[in-house]
Amino acid sequence: MTRSFEQAIADFAPALPLAVAYSGGADSTALLLACARQWPGQVTAVHVHHGLQAAGDDFERHCRSFCADLNVPLVVQKVDARHAPGQSPEAAARHARYQAIDALALHGQLAIQTIAIAQHADDQVETLLLALSRGAGLPGLSAMAAQWQRGGLTYCRPLLQVSGIAIRDWLQTEGARFIEDPSNVDERFTRNRIRARVLPVLQACFPQFRDTFTRSSRHAAQAQVLLQEVAAEDLARVGVPPDVKALQALSPARLANLLRHWLLSAHQATPTSAQLEALTAQIAACRTRGHQIHLKVGQGFCVRRGKVLDWYNPHPLQPSSNPSCP
Repeated sequence: MTRSFEQAIADFAPALPLAVAYSGGADSTALLLACARQWPGQVTAVHVHHGLQAAGDDFERHCRSFCADLNVPLVVQKVDARHAPGQSPEAAARHARYQAIDALALHGQLAIQTIAIAQHADDQVETLLLALSRGAGLPGLSAMAAQWQRGGLTYCRPLLQVSGIAIRDWLQTEGARFIEDPSNVDERFTRNRIRARVLPVLQACFPQFRDTFTRSSRHAAQAQVLLQEVAAEDLARVGVPPDVKALQALSPARLANLLRHWLLSAHQATPTSAQLEALTAQIAACRTRGHQIHLKVGQGFCVRRGKVLDWYNPHPLQPSSNPSCP
């Protein structure tokens, strides 16, 4: 159920001290202002300078000024968030942000236990629609988690049930200053096209779409947890690396579920649908001692080594283009 901004903040109970990811935009400004009032002296703002826009220095100056007025300490981390070939600009920027925050915490520059991120209900719907447009499975349809652990920190999204309009309405009553990032209206990016063109139509046709879409994402997340539990049990039975004959005893759906789990948990590899389909077909056909398997999967290759299926990366020093950031 969509909630008011005040309700969401009242129900937010982070372990302190708390850091707020602060871009200077409307959403993070509202979250920072509310948290600073709720826990005075226990909140730090973290601003990541991506180095992608000429206006980035102006954003930083605004954040420093606002935090000085609010009497909240600000930590600025500059990163190179340019995307690699084949990687989306959004994914590269997101990965750079998480790495920057993790580095600050791990090196003792931030004495915090929790970091809050201001993504809200509209962001959640956009994430779900992006996943649908790409033919994603349950992990993608689960959209964004409200809380997770990373790098020894607890990350929270306390505004996931608050609409973007409600956040801006609250900011207007407070008279708080914020900046508008021009990249947020650049419709070359799919997420921005969804925000500008699709969400208004959904609002007109299905006014409760934020609630119903979020409920669907929760159902997908619950189903994904169940599939992970089944995969973990199956992996314990087939072994690591998995025995080929034991894999052949599984149903096609259960085999695909196990392979995804094994590749991600053991090798941080994520197969495409075509790669997974080819791999399951090869496993089914592997009935003789001389049958070889050598298939591209993720950034490496799945191979048969005697009785087991294995995976290797011929270029292990290359950075992954699929960072596991929720």
